[in-house]
Amino acid sequence: MRVLLVEDDDLIGDGVEAGLRQAGFTVDWARDGNKADLALATTSYALVVLDLGLPSLSGMDVLKRLRSAGKDLPVLVLTARDTVVDRVRGLEAGADDYLVKPFDLTELIARCRALLRRAQGRSVDLIRYQELTINPLAQTVDVSGTRVSLTSREWAILMQLLTHLGIPQSRSSLEESLYGWQEEIESNAIEVHVSNLRKKLGARLIRTVRNVGYLMEKT
Repeated sequence: MRVLLVEDDDLIGDGVEAGLRQAGFTVDWARDGNKADLALATTSYALVVLDLGLPSLSGMDVLKRLRSAGKDLPVLVLTARDTVVDRVRGLEAGADDYLVKPFDLTELIARCRALLRRAQGRSVDLIRYQELTINPLAQTVDVSGTRVSLTSREWAILMQLLTHLGIPQSRSSLEESLYGWQEEIESNAIEVHVSNLRKKLGARLIRTVRNVGYLMEKT
């Protein structure tokens, strides 16, 4: 899943970006509000981690513009302001959760996962789909009780399809979920990864929708 990190502090940003990548997310990092605003207007994200104290355009303004545009993706706000008034303003502007600096990285990742579960209508991390048992926290997949090893790219495609059941995902949307700003898109990579997933998880699990993309059916 692709996450937008909006943070102007290099030290904090480095740590959060590394932690999110380690947790299996694709991360784009915007260091000011204008770049974040542009990214949100042009790219699809599963989640935003948003600092409020930003140069050029405040985090609060970025959040208000996001909600005014009708986008309902989860937003975790980071702030150094620890007053009830500030928290209420952020939540009323459209934030889904609040984390005060300094924070523990494991808590940030746990809150991100909780927001994604809520957005997907799940109350627990474990996902069951046909013969599959998927644990996003541990990044494991079992097929009929047998553990199957996936690459990071295969995992990202599987999660993109699982979180959009019944909705065909185009090649470009799958590429967006796999590659951040600094990563080169590999030719025919999506086709190769989907083929490998079918071999590992079952040939009928992922359906090709001609001239559209790929999907996993709702059960």
